[in-house]
Amino acid sequence: MSYKHLFSRALEAAPGRLHFAAHSHHLWPDASYAGQIAAWEDAAMLADHKWDRIFAEVIPEAQRHIARELALPDPATIAFSSNTHDFLIRIMSALPMDRPRVLASDGEFHSFRRQSLRWAEAGRIELVTVPLEQLVAAAAAEPFDLIFASQVQFNSGQALGGIERLAALARPEGPWVVIDGYHGFMATATDLSATADKAFYLSGGYKYAMAGEGVCFLHAPAEYAPRPEITGWYAAFDDLAAQQGGVGYAPDGRRFLGSTFDASGLYRFNAVQRMLAAEGLTTAIISTHCDALKARFLAANPLPELSLISGPEARFLALQGDSAPAVYDALDQAGVVTDLRGDVLRIGFAIYQDEADVDALVANISKSRT
Repeated sequence: MSYKHLFSRALEAAPGRLHFAAHSHHLWPDASYAGQIAAWEDAAMLADHKWDRIFAEVIPEAQRHIARELALPDPATIAFSSNTHDFLIRIMSALPMDRPRVLASDGEFHSFRRQSLRWAEAGRIELVTVPLEQLVAAAAAEPFDLIFASQVQFNSGQALGGIERLAALARPEGPWVVIDGYHGFMATATDLSATADKAFYLSGGYKYAMAGEGVCFLHAPAEYAPRPEITGWYAAFDDLAAQQGGVGYAPDGRRFLGSTFDASGLYRFNAVQRMLAAEGLTTAIISTHCDALKARFLAANPLPELSLISGPEARFLALQGDSAPAVYDALDQAGVVTDLRGDVLRIGFAIYQDEADVDALVANISKSRT
């Protein structure tokens, strides 16, 4: 089945492009355009009072969509920001110790890797990294204050097993467990109901949620990190917080809010979520479609010299080998969009692709070798 009609604007904008990088920059569906226009129209019509609608309607709707997707019992535990890095520094600022011990995998995304390395360089944290498959055992073997790991790693596509076992180690006084779900959210069915009271979860709309940049979120379990040191005035945006005296905080996920932000991403996110509901498209259904496309590509085996290193949970194929850069360059010159991480070629799948697109990708690879 084809879902190209849901992406007519993006596909018609570059008709010669073959886009297989949905894991990097997912094409925006037509519904996101309607969401962007709605944000503009609210700003024009309501001006200063647009924030009443954003906080009373737009944010609660987005929270409900995310809570339903992740089986979170309370949508109010969810906060929004323009990027996940904001949440990383706010979580770290809430740790009560001077030099926390931090455990992470050795394959985390650049925002965490760069920031944690700089903190370690400055002596602000003690950083320990291990291969993903050793993370759960390492977390149980030694005391740590913060444990950070991706649900699905961005470079290899390997999935973290044992989120529940990591969450079982979590305590309000430490360790805190933070799961980076950017390559898991809406790429693989995720049920956080068993860990919602213990583990943080952060992700965003740029990839599989199809909503573009500027709409990242954090699920923050109650009793963990009640007073982040890095904070903005929206974190006290209720009457109870105002009565605390000193620097007050909202009692729910809003304690992680910053200050004035661009809300258009939330409008796009909500519009896309409504589109998916109207079309009857769940994460499981989309994954089934993409898995069939992945299987078709693998069956054709156009790159036998590259090794498949990604797991089945990833919405992309990670193919490793010395020829990966040359393959990427050849495809790029032919108008085929993939992406490259060192010697790993990543090919991402989405519902705006069909079998003919996969066949065209295979044909382009074969043509580049003649």
